[in-house]
Amino acid sequence: MLARIRALPFEVRQYMLITGNYWAFTITDGALRMLVVMHFHQLGYSPLAIAMLFLFYEAFGVVTNLVGGWLGARLGLNRTMNVGLGLQIIALAMLMVPASLLTVAWVMAAQALSGIAKDLNKMSAKSAVKVLVPKESANANSSLYRWVAMLTGSKNALKGLGFFFGGLLLTLIGFQAAVFVMAVMLGGVLLLSLFRLKADLGRQKVKPKFSEIFSKSRAINVLSAARFCLFAARDVWFVVALPVFLYEQHGWTHWTVGGLLAVWVIGYGGVQTQAPKLTRLIKGDVRVLTAGWAAALAVLAFLLAMLPLAQVGWLVVGLLAFGVLFAINSSWHSYLIVHFARADGVSMDVGFYYMANAMGRLVGTLLSGWLYMAYGLSACLWVSAALVAASSLMALALALPRQTA
Repeated sequence: MLARIRALPFEVRQYMLITGNYWAFTITDGALRMLVVMHFHQLGYSPLAIAMLFLFYEAFGVVTNLVGGWLGARLGLNRTMNVGLGLQIIALAMLMVPASLLTVAWVMAAQALSGIAKDLNKMSAKSAVKVLVPKESANANSSLYRWVAMLTGSKNALKGLGFFFGGLLLTLIGFQAAVFVMAVMLGGVLLLSLFRLKADLGRQKVKPKFSEIFSKSRAINVLSAARFCLFAARDVWFVVALPVFLYEQHGWTHWTVGGLLAVWVIGYGGVQTQAPKLTRLIKGDVRVLTAGWAAALAVLAFLLAMLPLAQVGWLVVGLLAFGVLFAINSSWHSYLIVHFARADGVSMDVGFYYMANAMGRLVGTLLSGWLYMAYGLSACLWVSAALVAASSLMALALALPRQTA
């Protein structure tokens, strides 16, 4: 087995290592999110208070994507990826303290580190794909789409597994022990990455100035705005509102809530890996495709918002369908940003784009707690539908950049 891996091209071996890092990190990230939501709801925290625990997680993600892209271009993507793994281990260690010390401020600080770690890891992985895709390929854009879709889809499938893993660990061994298990796992991954990941991957020949972190590309700016609305539309019902709704209103247990979210995200990730095949079925220019897929999701979101919430079976089916269309939109967006990004300085363009992604998650998370507490899950679904519709309209302003290489 090892001999076969060594026989693979260098770029493929590096891609496999980066994907493995991303997978391991993602399992702990999904598990930690479920652990925090369920554990603190069990302790009596309100939905808004739980959402506030993720405030720094998302807020620091916004800053990290901007600064992290700049650091990746200056220092190399291998270093930013390894720093992300190290910070996640520290964040997990902070949560191993006795329950009496798990104050809101302490958990928010740990979540801040976790948010920085997650976005350093994600930015590094997505940017590295642009660097590693063989440039001589006659069908380079198709290859790039497949590589990005595979990385993104597999990551999200494993994040779903992490949701289930977190709910199961909370039930079986409790909060502190679950966090310890994840920290040990990540420590082994970090050691492997330190010794095997190529030095200076993605580092720019000319070190960029800090003032260059904001994108000057219209295509990237428009795509970033559309991405902001898209991910706010998901998280406004997904992060806090749906898990608490199922637990409070329908009596679901921790592990069944975690199981549903796991199925949703695993299915979402699986669809993402197949997005290149699905999007080829419909022809059109970039604007039409981007706006069209978002419009289809918006129509479904409005139908979901009109469902009676007492019919939880239909709600679950509708949200699974939402996941399919959302996965196609997300994978298509992820391909476009890597395609549009400059080859020299890819991490800066990708970092700016995922800054907008993180801002969308931040807004969606806060709205998820506040809207659910004030108006219920139905309001969260209506706001989700409006945000997806806005994403579709923004995509109409998309135009190809003059140079995408």
